[in-house]
Amino acid sequence: MNFKIHRGTKEIGGTCIEIWTETSRIVIDMGMPLVKEDRTPFNEAEIEKLSREELIQRKILPDIPSLYQKNSKTAIFISHSHKDHYGLLDFTDPSCPVYMGKASHQLITLLYNFRGKKIPGNNITHFDHEELISYGDIEIIPYLMDHSAYDAYAFQISANGKTLVYTGDFRAHGKKKKIFDGFCIKVKKNIDYLFLEGTTISRSTEPFETEDELESKFIDSFKQTKGINLVFVSGQNIDRLTTIYRACKQCGKELLLDFYTANVLKMINTMFNKKIPSPGTFKDVKVYFPHIHTKIITDNGKAEEFIKPLKDSEMSIENLDAIAGKVVMTVRQHVINDLKKGLKNYSDGNFIFSMYEKYKDDYKKLLDFVSEKGMPINNIHTSGHADFPTLKRLVDTIKPKHIVPIHTFEAKSYKQLFPGENILELNDFETIKV
Repeated sequence: MNFKIHRGTKEIGGTCIEIWTETSRIVIDMGMPLVKEDRTPFNEAEIEKLSREELIQRKILPDIPSLYQKNSKTAIFISHSHKDHYGLLDFTDPSCPVYMGKASHQLITLLYNFRGKKIPGNNITHFDHEELISYGDIEIIPYLMDHSAYDAYAFQISANGKTLVYTGDFRAHGKKKKIFDGFCIKVKKNIDYLFLEGTTISRSTEPFETEDELESKFIDSFKQTKGINLVFVSGQNIDRLTTIYRACKQCGKELLLDFYTANVLKMINTMFNKKIPSPGTFKDVKVYFPHIHTKIITDNGKAEEFIKPLKDSEMSIENLDAIAGKVVMTVRQHVINDLKKGLKNYSDGNFIFSMYEKYKDDYKKLLDFVSEKGMPINNIHTSGHADFPTLKRLVDTIKPKHIVPIHTFEAKSYKQLFPGENILELNDFETIKV
């Protein structure tokens, strides 16, 4: 068995690992880069008109010819529904077998609908937690993990008596901590290589706040704010949205969801977990329809599928001041014009940025708007990625023969942080024979 990391040895995002034997080949993740080589933000719009050949030449697409050929036998395994792990799927040949969790597939499809884009046409097979998948002479076991993305997986990959484990993106301080505990018990020990994500490895060696601890912070904020609470949060962060809903319940407020987030929660509630708060099922969860997303869905003939089922839970935002103290409202970058029409009093309210703080630059237009209106901006957030104690626990449990840094800018820190471990610090495109 051999492997090559096409992206991820020296950066966060855009992960792609090729693994092959003499007769079989798989690729773990086909992620869209988050940054360029100089670490400035990657603009995916700049590559839309480039050919596959140009993208391969620029080292954006992995140079794996079978991914782009008809009747491809190279299988792609997607760990979860964050774009830096699946975003280059569009460029592969539709014949490529693609394996992912069912909820991940639904989340990706939903996002494409709301962006008005064509749904990827790959040959998709859904897998389940701990299901053994044999692809030629390679065996893959997906393990459900605790992460800010719903339905995120690690992979155990074995062939010819050798075993690799790819952690994917994970943590142990979310609402699925017990799943991580189970993974530590069940995953194979003394493996040959552990691909260990290190997204947060330079931030702190202390434990991160848990989702349950965040709930208390949201409760305090909601109780102390006289006006409206606007919350900027990922529409796919089901743990965080559940935390916010629970805080609303404690404060006697209704949760008012933007149209996209409402559809995410409704889909998860309907198809996977009835405990997830959703419009229709939960009477204190309402929905509003921002103009831009509503237009995209309507123009693409999808109103019957995405608008009609939520109409009974609609709350008008034409006069938000009248209901400001009664609701907590999720917002997105494009709702500025909707806010202008519905909300006059900002100074009595509170804007909560519930994402990684460095993402603020990406949403500067919205943050500047509310700030100029006199609304204070606060952060209530914890990482979707593992803290150092969790990384160390995993290493101590698995006892790998080699640790390969991945999904990190801090590969050089691993030797110091994991003394006594065999750290294999690679560069992209190096081939390793296992």
